Amino acid sequence: MNTKRISINEVNPNAYKPIYDLYNTIKNSSLTSTEFLLLQIRASQINGCAYCIQMHIKEAVEKGEKQYRIHALSVWRESPFFSNEEQIILEMTEQITNITISGLQDELYQKAITLFGKEKVSDIIMAICCINVWNRIGRATLLTPIPSQD
Repeated sequence: MNTKRISINEVNPNAYKPIYDLYNTIKNSSLTSTEFLLLQIRASQINGCAYCIQMHIKEAVEKGEKQYRIHALSVWRESPFFSNEEQIILEMTEQITNITISGLQDELYQKAITLFGKEKVSDIIMAICCINVWNRIGRATLLTPIPSQD
């Protein structure tokens, strides 16, 4: 049985400020909104954060993302629906989210630098770190997804 957990936003709203600042910086970075949403959904799937998965899928659909791509996201390697750029971002998302397995591999890092350049790679890394922070808060405090009113 899960016990009720604290709401960090209620207990210490200032604790969220630097995370919101990072989120807003990344949202307005070199990443497209599609790239940002895909990596947020994928990291949330890996981390098992139902709250974040629901929130970011809802946002992706509202922004016009295709359902078939969202459904294929957990098996993106076997899917023809993602561009080479998106595949590199998704692989970076998996390697950084699962950092203890092997870290961000040098071969992938070099591919990303060659394709995107240093600024965008920096934005990708920070976006992945940001969603991982939100996922950990969601999991630690047992945030519950809110059903869509659609």
